Amino acid sequence: MIKQRSLKNAIRASGVGVHSGEKIEMVLHPAPINTGIIFRRVDLNPAIEIPARIAYSEASSFCTSLINHGERVATIEHLLSAFSGLGIDNCIIDISSPELPIMDGSASPFVFLIQSAGIAEQDAPKKFLRITKSIEVKDGDKFAKLTPFHGFQVAFEIAFDHPAVKKTRQSLTLDFSAAAYINAISRARTFGFLSDYDTMKKKNLAKGASLENTVVVDADKVMNEDGLRYPDEFIKHKILDVIGDLYLFGHNVIGAFTGYKSGHALNSQLMHAVLAQSDAWELITFDDEKNAPPCYHDPDSI
Repeated sequence: MIKQRSLKNAIRASGVGVHSGEKIEMVLHPAPINTGIIFRRVDLNPAIEIPARIAYSEASSFCTSLINHGERVATIEHLLSAFSGLGIDNCIIDISSPELPIMDGSASPFVFLIQSAGIAEQDAPKKFLRITKSIEVKDGDKFAKLTPFHGFQVAFEIAFDHPAVKKTRQSLTLDFSAAAYINAISRARTFGFLSDYDTMKKKNLAKGASLENTVVVDADKVMNEDGLRYPDEFIKHKILDVIGDLYLFGHNVIGAFTGYKSGHALNSQLMHAVLAQSDAWELITFDDEKNAPPCYHDPDSI
């Protein structure tokens, strides 16, 4: 049986909010079976719990956000991406702010936290969300689509007409496994263009952005002293974001995602569209792991 997973121990971290610029404290806690991922705003009295499910999502172009009882938690996509990559089903996250810390702009610090806390298998079957019908959403020339597939695959294409980005690969297909995620995707950082910085500041965003947590691109080059972590870091970060966004289904996906210039808002629209059609998805478990897609066979692979 493929089992649910949580953490063995609680683990604490702190960092800066990329948009708020504030210092944020965060604690990841083990959670019982069938809890799911829950954010707990402990800076509020009483604390407010916000489940990491698409029903609580709030559309945004800049990050993935959730809202419950009028309270938000934002910039959750990198932590959710790490949870998805390592197959963590149940965790409660205490957070001292309406935004998660940006850390280094990738999912790698969160992967490190999860691995440091230890991963515990739980005595209950892990539920997967299997796509059974193709669903597509569009916004102009942008699109996002989920189709049936015996595994988990993410194919993405960006189209930035910028010298620094055009030098790199702008399309990529990832056949998911934990090893592929950790080694090829998790270290890809969020990126931004220097020309957009003033506009974002006027919108009260990016107060905590810096070369320590963002790949910054000026008129023709990457400004970060050490350059890119991967030759194709831009497209890999977009795939990292997709994996995090899709985890708002509440389960690892069995299916194939294809996106062109899609962002958080369109990814959210796609998930709502899938769940709105009862014949487009199903929740399944695997009593015999040999019946699961190969990428989910080995417990160490999730």
